[in-house]
Amino acid sequence: MVADFAPVQLAMSRYLIFGAISLALVLPRWREIADRLKRSDYFTLAWLGLAGNTLYYVLMGSAVQLGGIAMTSLVIGFLPVAVTVIGSNAEGAVPISRLAPSLLLCSAGAVCIGLQALALPSSTSLLQQGAGLLCATGALISWTSYAIGNSRALARLKDVSAHDWNLLTGVATGFQALALIPSLAFINTVHDATAWARFAVVSLGVAILASIVGNAFWNRMSRLLPLTLAGQMILFETLFALLYGLAWERRLPTTLEAIAFCFVLLSVGTCIHAHRVPATVAPA
Repeated sequence: MVADFAPVQLAMSRYLIFGAISLALVLPRWREIADRLKRSDYFTLAWLGLAGNTLYYVLMGSAVQLGGIAMTSLVIGFLPVAVTVIGSNAEGAVPISRLAPSLLLCSAGAVCIGLQALALPSSTSLLQQGAGLLCATGALISWTSYAIGNSRALARLKDVSAHDWNLLTGVATGFQALALIPSLAFINTVHDATAWARFAVVSLGVAILASIVGNAFWNRMSRLLPLTLAGQMILFETLFALLYGLAWERRLPTTLEAIAFCFVLLSVGTCIHAHRVPATVAPA
């Protein structure tokens, strides 16, 4: 819907709105919330906002425009694997051997999505694809560090609600978005009033639905589930992106897309099964 706008413009608008709404919601209770935070928590908010929002969004958008959707979807598709593998090192985590079937299915789904996208013709040069690969890898590292750091911060700050932590992250991200404003001087594209109106509506919708509502659910989930299981929940991003894409294009899934769909569901199912606690049988 807004393909003719630069990734920096998309990131800046989304996170300026996210920051403004978050600030408006958190201000009435600021004194109460601030009393529960240490100075180090503000540093944590700053780097979480950068790794999970500003930097990740710019890198991902750049990867799509430089390297294409094939390479980007393939690299980003390994997010659940990276988060789950690192999370398996935590104390009391499910052993990686029990998670192996889920990780293999997840990887197979990512490969199917990548193969499907590779079937599309590419108009980018080898140099651009290389730059796109670097951006996609950077996005993978950035969001993996966010998912892990955010989960650990929520586990540590038990007096701060998951929703308030999301709003605080939004405020930090909003200030970072302000720093992107000078970069607009290097963007020479011209848009008419209709394009700007569509851009504003999309930015507002993504800021509210993805950043305010979606991140609130994500934080709540991160507090309730172990990291090895929370990592697998990222697969639903891929799943719903596929469903939304099919609805937008008004078509049924291809064979590879349908296979990837099944792999995603099986991956999550096997991961949940690996985390099941055996029921204890009471003595007769």
